[in-house]
Amino acid sequence: MWSVVWAAVRSKAPYVTFPVAFVVGLVGYHLEWFLRGDPQPAAEEEKSISEQREDRKLQEIAGKDLTKVVSLKDKLEFAPRAVLNRNRPEKS
Repeated sequence: MWSVVWAAVRSKAPYVTFPVAFVVGLVGYHLEWFLRGDPQPAAEEEKSISEQREDRKLQEIAGKDLTKVVSLKDKLEFAPRAVLNRNRPEKS
């Protein structure tokens, strides 16, 4: 008789376990909410590193006139440095 009972318990375990776990989770969630109380609003959320970097770059270029740039013809170092400078013509 015990083997029939254990077989029935094994086959119906998911149907019993899920509601029990759901109720335990629900009670735990509300108990934690009750003990912690209402969440306090944060004064100012901390910015991520990328946001801080963007803000710093914007502050650096805020006072500059971005329309005045050096012409590519006037730049001496237009081409990137090649390995051992073998592929660059010599400057005179």
